[in-house]
Amino acid sequence: MKLIRFGPSGHEKTGVILADDRRIDVSSAFTNFDEAFFTTDGLARLDAWLKANAATAPEVPADARLGSPIARPSKIICIGLNYRDHAAESGMAEPAEPVVFFKATTALTGPNDGLTIPRDSEKTDWEVELAVVIGKTTKHVSYDHALSHVAGYVLHNDYSERAWQLERGGQWVKGKSADTYAPLGPFLATADEIPDPHNLRLWLTVNGEKKQSGNTANFIFNIPHIISYLSDFMTLLPGDVISTGTPAGVGLGFNPPQYLKPGDIIELGIDGLGTQRQVAERYVGP
Repeated sequence: MKLIRFGPSGHEKTGVILADDRRIDVSSAFTNFDEAFFTTDGLARLDAWLKANAATAPEVPADARLGSPIARPSKIICIGLNYRDHAAESGMAEPAEPVVFFKATTALTGPNDGLTIPRDSEKTDWEVELAVVIGKTTKHVSYDHALSHVAGYVLHNDYSERAWQLERGGQWVKGKSADTYAPLGPFLATADEIPDPHNLRLWLTVNGEKKQSGNTANFIFNIPHIISYLSDFMTLLPGDVISTGTPAGVGLGFNPPQYLKPGDIIELGIDGLGTQRQVAERYVGP
């Protein structure tokens, strides 16, 4: 299944993209795709509902805005330096254990919403990433059982303000958490839709110029390792998002570095998980 949320920001409804690419509204039966949905075996309930009702369900308007396919989760956890080529371009050694940081859930936005460059930011950067959505409560899970805790996979652009991340002291979360810094979607593909998450091509362009081109085969730490590792430090709740790192080609890695400016168009995609498009604009406000 491919799950979507559509409609105005903050008022999204639930939907599903069917095998024939028809987009249907399922909000009459499922109010949201969130922790409560996954906790109550929501994917199985949704599958059964579709078998009985998909043919007669209303269609999602063609021009409907897409929001994040997951309602605001309890956590957005990110893994840094998880591709060998990205660690090299960053001038950092390959980590012996996963590098873990958080991204504020208020950064979450739709896949084609605008990117807002924060006030005083001069080093906003891009990062195409595969994100994993947890499907059930996960604590001290073994490597061998970790993938059974995955609800699905989703495309994520892990925007970063490099000065705030690397030059201001403290933890990376400061440079990762501005509003609009976590576009997610366009859809959540359930785990059965992605038979091998460790062999997915991912790419990103800025103004039509290819910046990133990689493959999840080049992970330093694979997905079951990451889930098992994290679950020893914290309880992962249904709907939690784990972003698995980015390949080489981020703005920080160029000589000289390249950062986003108002008017730039950022497009990205992952095989089987669709594409995103953001237009950058400068924050205007207090």
